[in-house]
Amino acid sequence: MFRRIYIHNYRCLENFDLPISGKPSTLLIGKNGSGKSTVGKALQLLQRMARGTNRVGDLLSIEDFSQGRMDAPIRFEIEVSIGGVDFAYKLALELPAGFKEMRVAEESLLKNGTAVYERNRAQVLLNKSSTNNEAKFPVDWHLVALPLIQEQSDKDPLSIFRGWLARMLILAPIPSLITGDSKGDSLFPNLEVTNFGEWFSGLLAHSPAAYSHVDKYIRQVMPDFKDIKNPIIAKESRSITVQFQKNQATVSLPFQELSDGEKCFFICALLMSANDAYGPVFCFWDEPENYLSISEVGHFLMKLRRSFDVGGQLLVTSHNSEAIPQFSNENTLLLHRLNHLEPTQVRAVADIRLQGDLVNALIRDDLDP
Repeated sequence: MFRRIYIHNYRCLENFDLPISGKPSTLLIGKNGSGKSTVGKALQLLQRMARGTNRVGDLLSIEDFSQGRMDAPIRFEIEVSIGGVDFAYKLALELPAGFKEMRVAEESLLKNGTAVYERNRAQVLLNKSSTNNEAKFPVDWHLVALPLIQEQSDKDPLSIFRGWLARMLILAPIPSLITGDSKGDSLFPNLEVTNFGEWFSGLLAHSPAAYSHVDKYIRQVMPDFKDIKNPIIAKESRSITVQFQKNQATVSLPFQELSDGEKCFFICALLMSANDAYGPVFCFWDEPENYLSISEVGHFLMKLRRSFDVGGQLLVTSHNSEAIPQFSNENTLLLHRLNHLEPTQVRAVADIRLQGDLVNALIRDDLDP
């Protein structure tokens, strides 16, 4: 679970500290351009590093500096608790005068306050705790060390932290692109969830009992739902079909023919099942209610929130007036900035004096942070 997320000099985020420690679910609200999706981009950047992308130039560009201010480094700091163990990771990236590509200025990973490794420019100091000694070695200063350091075992602190970071689920689905076809298995959806078929196959291969959780949820939101099938249609290829039944009549639809909102129900079902089957997981979902009808939003988000109350952590963004009441003021954060020349500020809604309820204050645009 995230205890702290700090971002500095990255796009519209300057000295930005996100207070989500101890919250199983949190809602980010704010006007367009306030930085909600930028938080997701920063998390995706950290996830890409944990999954193996190591060159700074493949992660960031000059345009990522806030207001083009290159005299200060871009900085990311995160603190997470994994199985009762606290990890803290810091990364600072700079672009000195005369350089064409950004480089690492500082980098470190701590476990319970003790350094796993520390880095200054190109020099890495690795603490080998099992033998109580240290190792020093150089790394190209245009490469992030986190994906490069070889882990000793799956119990190595580096392996535990890097694995947790890589397993984050960061979602901004584009349902119109989701077909349900697959040529393999995966336990992790991509950003747009266009690999839904691989995710479905991977989840059931990992935990066949997960199907019962998917089935139970889908029946609640689609009473005529009967079954999901994922038959082989060609060598190493599968395609999901969904069967519906009313009285004695049945119809089978290819997954790609479902509506955008119906596909989001299935994404939600897989997410909740994944959190139960191989979680706890951290999930950032950018505007999950985007494709739903007004009457569906409340139930959708309440079920999603409750599934994370027993483990994992959920961070979502929304503009929807039906979504906002599903979160309390204590776990709703307002992101705001006065104009595009100002950095994003964040405040808990519970700390803001409201005239009436939050939704009406947002509608009237008289929410003064």
